[in-house]
Amino acid sequence: MLQWTMVEVMIAVMPFHGHVAPLAAVAEAFLAAGHGVRVYTGAAHAARFEELGASVIRWQQAPDFDEHDLPATFPALRGRKGPRQMLTNVEQLFVRTGADQAADLTRAYAERPWDVIVADGLSIGAHLASELTCTPWVTVSIVPLTIPSRDLPPPILGLQPAKGFAGRLRDRVLRGVTRVAARGIQRAYAEERTRAGLPPDELALEEAFISRELVCASGVAELEYPRSDLATQVVFVGELTRQPANSAALPSWWPDVESCTDPILHVTQGTLNVDPHDLIEPSFAALGRQRVLLVASTGRADVAELPFPAPPNARVAGFVPYDSLLPRLDAMVTNGGWGGVLAALAHGIPLIVAGGDVDKPEIAARVAWAGAGVNLRTGRPRPRAILDAWRRITADGSYRANAQRLARSLSAHDGPREVVEHTMALLARR
Repeated sequence: MLQWTMVEVMIAVMPFHGHVAPLAAVAEAFLAAGHGVRVYTGAAHAARFEELGASVIRWQQAPDFDEHDLPATFPALRGRKGPRQMLTNVEQLFVRTGADQAADLTRAYAERPWDVIVADGLSIGAHLASELTCTPWVTVSIVPLTIPSRDLPPPILGLQPAKGFAGRLRDRVLRGVTRVAARGIQRAYAEERTRAGLPPDELALEEAFISRELVCASGVAELEYPRSDLATQVVFVGELTRQPANSAALPSWWPDVESCTDPILHVTQGTLNVDPHDLIEPSFAALGRQRVLLVASTGRADVAELPFPAPPNARVAGFVPYDSLLPRLDAMVTNGGWGGVLAALAHGIPLIVAGGDVDKPEIAARVAWAGAGVNLRTGRPRPRAILDAWRRITADGSYRANAQRLARSLSAHDGPREVVEHTMALLARR
């Protein structure tokens, strides 16, 4: 491995559990390589990075928030799901906090300059801070690429690329409609640049979230739709979230898993929008009488119970350590969080994906396109749809074969280490 002079790295992380886990692995990799690491994130996740040995800069001028109660800080999000939540989320949470994020970051830079800022791909504040400090900026994309393309439909709709003239016309029309729908968000970005003391630019919002020098994209090319105009600064780095051995205590019912001879299915609502009525309850209704063992996680460590009864073949916990669980699974029923999807695919596990909002419909569509699972096309599926999907995966071996194919591709990468190496190569070129 090439040896590099130690550098100072600022890692900017949006304060969500699903963002913190992969960026914590990246921070650990920079520390292991001997670099100085500071992390900018919310108070709820500070300890995670401090335990690694990183210094933490907390959201101060930017409004810190509880990811489990976003409307408390962003009232415009109250009662919203689906496409409306997607648009409002992007504007209120990711864009309109940008100038305040940049203020926190530039204050930290004044106290101790960094050599490079390595940022969560949804941290617009990192982009602004990079401009203000004239320092290089690396994007770590922890969700599927949202870079627009002339060959693809808009990346927020969960649509696979169309075929033929009519399909290409559909995608072109949808790209135009999406630009119109996003005018308010584009205006918000322009206003944040002004608040940060930066001049206007000509970037479309999707381009404002990605570095022009280096984008480290989690996942593999086999999960990315073919396009003729993929940005040359994009490199795929595989899975970022590491599953350390014995990462958490096993639940008291774990011996039931170890002794089980029936198929084992994991049902997860993810860590955002964790209403168990959306996916866990219909999964119990669909599979509660099948010869399977259901292992459900609520998505919150402090909530290990559900507001409805579980069937006899189900076991429930807040979280279940994936290093112990994944090697035993036959399938996963998931809301489509990218980290969990990649973790399952890295073990060759076929998926049943109920992607309801934010980036989840896009992830569900890609899993189906890759042949590694079934897209339920809703975040609140009917029990019958879940049962039919399980029967399809059981009867058709191609789902598992494709998941195993992706597992082989993912195993070729060491994501966190590759982020470090690509970043150091960028600094060397500069």
